[in-house]
Parts: sequence; C-alpha cells; structure tokens
Amino acid sequence: MPAKLSVNLNAIAMLRNRRDLPWPSVTGLGRIALEAGASGLTVHPRPDQRHIRFSDLQPIRDLIDDEFPQAEFNMEGFPNEMFLELVERHEPEQVTLVPDDPAQATSDHGWDFRKNHNLLGHVVGRLKKKGFRVSLFADGVPDAEALQIARETGADRIELYTGPYGGCYDDEEKAERIAGELGRTAEIAVGLGLAVNAGHDLTVANLPLLVKHIPALAEVSIGHGLTADALEYGMAETVRRFRRACGETV
Repeated sequence: MPAKLSVNLNAIAMLRNRRDLPWPSVTGLGRIALEAGASGLTVHPRPDQRHIRFSDLQPIRDLIDDEFPQAEFNMEGFPNEMFLELVERHEPEQVTLVPDDPAQATSDHGWDFRKNHNLLGHVVGRLKKKGFRVSLFADGVPDAEALQIARETGADRIELYTGPYGGCYDDEEKAERIAGELGRTAEIAVGLGLAVNAGHDLTVANLPLLVKHIPALAEVSIGHGLTADALEYGMAETVRRFRRACGETV
C-alpha cells in the first residue's frame, strides 16, 4: 500500500497570521486538499500560536467529521499539559509526540528514548486510554535499543525525522546514504511491531527514493514543501503530485 499523505497546515496558518484577516483559509485549503485525495490533515499547535491557533482546532475537527469522515486528524506537539488537554478536547485520530522546546522554529530532532522513557511511557499510557493512536518522533539512526524502548512505551508508530534527508537535495550520494539509514531504521521498527511514518522537508523530488527504501511506510506528513508547491500548482494539483510521489496511481 502506498504511504498515505497528511497535509500539514502550519505554513498556511503562518501565512494567514501575517495579517489579522481570515485568508488564506486554513479550513478552506484543508478542504481542497482532502477533496484532492489527501488522507488527513496535520497541525502543530505551539504555545505561542505562531501558526496554528487553538481556535483553528475545532473547525478542522468539524471539517473532517462533517465532510470527510474517512480522513484523519493528526495533532503533533510536545506533551505538556496544555497540549494534552487540547488533544483530549479535539480528539484527533493520531497524536504525534515531538521533543520540541517552545523556542524552536520547527521540529529538528527525534526523542532521546533512553532519557525520556518514563515521561513517554506515562503520556502514551494516558493517550492510549483515551483511544488515540500515538506516534513518537524519532531520529533516522538505526538504533535497535532505542527503538525497543519506544515500543515499550506503548506507542503504535514512530515518525522518522527526515530533515537531514531533505537537506541534501543537491547531493545525490548523501541522499542515497541517508535514505538507506532511514530504511534500516524503519526495518527495525517494523520488526518490533511499530508502524512507520515520516516527515520534514519531504518533496515531490525526494519522496520516491524514500519510499523505495521504506516500502512499509504508512504515512507522510508534509507542510512546507507542499505549501510552496501549492503557490505554483494550486493545492489540488499539488496534493495529486505528492500522492503520485508516494506511489499512488492518480
């Protein structure tokens, strides 16, 4: 099965927030993405609300429930009490836990599973009791011991941080090497019973190689590159292009 595409709405929200106006519409473009075959929508509501605002969450939840019940809502964030309460209020199908400091511009590393075993175990247990699928942000290093700890937290999936892979867009040799490492990491995770998502700086150009190295890839969450392409091709055609890059026949 080709990897599913979840469209990250953060960049759209950031563009909207440059003005105190309702456009571009986060839900409007989310609707176009889902109409074009995206499997879900992703948001990362940060404490400073610099892109997705807390007030965006219920309209996105309603959009999926009312018009696209087959789609999924994925909320990602650092598991502080504020984030966990937002999750419990808006009930996404998937929760992706990331080790972000509030001051970070964007997610730029996976969890240190050894150091955060107890924290993640507690949070994952709380979320699983509510019925949420839980994914943990993970570096692409094929570290079997660390991934075993991730599995022991009770998580369902990992999301491979693909920033280093996306950053070598002009170096094919390096891209091939990092894609191989991501593939080995994914293979270990799948062997442990974890499904594998991926996200960060993925593009139409670099997705096919990633998919080649991770044939079991379940989902990709893409925001920046997809939003950039939407400025050129429009949101609907951009979603179709990314779906084809994931291996779908569109």
